[in-house]
Amino acid sequence: MANKDKVFDVIMAISDIIEEKKLYLTQLDAAIGDGDHGLNMAKGFGAAREKLESGSFQTPSDILKAVGMALISKVGGAAGPLYGTAFLNASKVVAGKEEIGLADFTAMLESALDGVKSRGKAVRGEKTMVDALEPALDALKAALDEGTAPEEALNRAVKAAEEGVAFTKTIRATKGRASYLGDRSIGHEDPGAMSSYVILKTIAETCSR
Repeated sequence: MANKDKVFDVIMAISDIIEEKKLYLTQLDAAIGDGDHGLNMAKGFGAAREKLESGSFQTPSDILKAVGMALISKVGGAAGPLYGTAFLNASKVVAGKEEIGLADFTAMLESALDGVKSRGKAVRGEKTMVDALEPALDALKAALDEGTAPEEALNRAVKAAEEGVAFTKTIRATKGRASYLGDRSIGHEDPGAMSSYVILKTIAETCSR
């Protein structure tokens, strides 16, 4: 499904799309949070891009680890530690591997999600990025069990994440700054869930090329 060159391409594509959508993500965050999510994410993935373009990396794990470290060191707010932990956890799952298959990616997403939930003390249904990532993981696991082709499995995961984002619009925030709004947070999509969906969609699209 992906070697180190493909993983490099995926990160470059994520950096591009986050830069493109940074104002949109920031507008989502301005409605219920600090109003800096998109700008912080663009800064973080911009730093990851610079790190990858200026270095030499031998395996997919090396690339993912570099991204995780860049996000943790360069991104303010909650996004840096959460996304950084996600990428670091994913890198550990495929340490030493030259190729990432669907089973590997599923395990990577599971470890990434575990890291996010542990670090953010969050569970599904609290209007966070978990509401996009966990349905995506469930879809991947089901597809893997059914022997689904990687491209179709990734598409199912993206669809599940998109539905998860829509779900966040219907619920009250109970985590982070958005929780201060109480019922007024209902009607707004969670920016972290949206950025998670955007990243998963970009992974799927880049891996299918």
